[in-house]
Amino acid sequence: MVSASPDTDTKPRPARGFVVFKWCVYALLALDVLLFGLYGRATELLDTAAWVVLVLLFEWETGGWGLPARARPLLHGVRALAAIGVVVAVVGYAMEREWLDFANEATWLGVVALLEVDLRLPSRFKRAHRLRRYAAGALYLALGGFLVTWLLGGIAGDDPRAAWLDTWDAALWLVAFWVIELNVFGWGSKAQDRR
Repeated sequence: MVSASPDTDTKPRPARGFVVFKWCVYALLALDVLLFGLYGRATELLDTAAWVVLVLLFEWETGGWGLPARARPLLHGVRALAAIGVVVAVVGYAMEREWLDFANEATWLGVVALLEVDLRLPSRFKRAHRLRRYAAGALYLALGGFLVTWLLGGIAGDDPRAAWLDTWDAALWLVAFWVIELNVFGWGSKAQDRR
């Protein structure tokens, strides 16, 4: 077995427990797609499947996986299709008058936009990064409110199965994005590089 020399291995290796937890969350997201395929509406299935593809592509790009140059156009094409799927789902929620789903989706788009800003903005802009964290906190709080709304709908609503599926989905995506944020900003690394 050949190991990398300390000079070539510049990215800290993630802690094994974090990696296992992260991939368990990703497996649950795949199960989420299956559940919406069986019990959800077509818009929800498209929405969930597109987001899972985007999350896995994000993992591939940020997780230190090898990416041959010739694969980049394919990766960008798949990402574009998944992004189109998310936009179609947003429009679908509006056309179906599913305003809670629509608001949830718009909030997640805000979270992703803020995450992208944080990744692309140089670390010297400390105030902007701090503002991003506050804004992301507010968006995550709103997402928690959507989760509680679906939970209450599962307890007292007309369609408890749909409400419980939405509650499960909301909780799972909150955990998934918590994992993504930890992954991107190095929490799971054995040697953390603090900002």
